Amino acid sequence: MAATKSRVDGGNLSVVVHGTGDLRLENRPIPEPGPNEVLLKMHSVGICGSDVHYWQHGRIGDFIVKKPMVLGHEGSGVVVKVGASVSHLKSGDRVAIEPGVPRESDEFCKTGRYNLSPTIFFCATPPDDGNLCRYYAHNANFCYKLPDNVTFEEGALIEPLSVGIHACRRAGVTLGSRVFICGAGPIGLVSLLVAKMMGASKVVISDLSLPRLEKAKELGADFVLQVTNETPEQIAHKVEELFEAMPEITIECTGAESCIQTGIYATRSGGILILVGLGPAMVNVPIVNAAVREVDIRGIFRYCNTWPMAISMLSSKKVNVAPLVTHRFSLEKALEAFETTKKGMGVKVMLKCDQNDQNP
Repeated sequence: MAATKSRVDGGNLSVVVHGTGDLRLENRPIPEPGPNEVLLKMHSVGICGSDVHYWQHGRIGDFIVKKPMVLGHEGSGVVVKVGASVSHLKSGDRVAIEPGVPRESDEFCKTGRYNLSPTIFFCATPPDDGNLCRYYAHNANFCYKLPDNVTFEEGALIEPLSVGIHACRRAGVTLGSRVFICGAGPIGLVSLLVAKMMGASKVVISDLSLPRLEKAKELGADFVLQVTNETPEQIAHKVEELFEAMPEITIECTGAESCIQTGIYATRSGGILILVGLGPAMVNVPIVNAAVREVDIRGIFRYCNTWPMAISMLSSKKVNVAPLVTHRFSLEKALEAFETTKKGMGVKVMLKCDQNDQNP
C-alpha cells in the first residue's frame, strides 16, 4: 500500500543553524514519510530558549551543532501524507507534535520513562532536525490529533505546557499545595497554570522582570515577588511571609545558582524542590541545609506521557495558554523573530509556517 497523498506544493523553507551565530533561511527537499510516519504541513511553531542557545552558542552541554540543523520543537500542523502502516491518522487531520521519539524499546521505555532513553530522537537536538519548516515528517504515534476547539497555536504550546505538567507531577502538586515558582518566563508561567489546575491553593512566583510578573498575575498567580538585590535567604523569608508558611513545593525554572539556593532555603522541611531550569554544570548550593531538613531535590528532563493530558486540559478549557503568545512572525521573517526572542521581548514568539493560513 502506497503512502496516502494530499496536496503538497511550494518549497520547504526551513530555519537552519549552521554553527555559532550562523542562522539561515534555506529551501530543503520535502521529505517522504516512512511507513510509520506522516508528512505534516507545519502551521505554528514556537521559539524556545534552547533554539536561541544553539544559534548563539552552537551547543548546549554535550549536544554540539556539528552539521547544519533545522531548529524548532514546539510545533503543530496538518497531515498531508500518510505512511503505509499508519491507520489512526489521515490527510487533513490537525495534530500536535511530541518532539521526542524513542528509537528502541529499552529499559526506560518499558517502565514508561521514555524521555530518559539515551538514544531518543528529539527535534532540534543535534544531530536531529527540528520542525521549523514548511513540511516535516514525524513518527505518527507521536502526532496527536487536535480537537476542533483547540487552535494550532495551543497545539504548539503543548510542548512547553508539558514541561509544566511533568514538573508538577514530579513535585506531587495536589489539592491544597503551596507552590513557589522561581522565574516567570514561559516555563515558569506554564508551571503556574498547571499547578493551579492540579489544585494548588496558593502560588507565589518570583522574577527580576516586572512585565513578566504582571503576566503571571494575569495568569492566576496569587502573589508575585520582584527580586532585586536580596540574598537567597532574604528572598526565602519574603516567600514565607507571603504564604504565611513555607511552601511544600518549589519549582526552580531559571537555572541560576542564586535561585537554586533560594529554592532550598524557601522549601519547607520534608518538601520537594524541582529543578527545571538548566544553568552552569557546577553550582554551589547549601546541600547540608537540604539534607538535614529532608528537602528532596528532583530533576526533570523534558517530559513523558503528557500530550493526552494537555489536550484534555485545553479542550475542556481548564487551562488557557493563549495569553502566552505575545509575538507572531511569518516563517519568512524567522531571523527577525529570533532576534526578538534573544532580546527577551514578550513571552512566547510564534512562527507561522503556512503562507495561506496565518491564524492562531
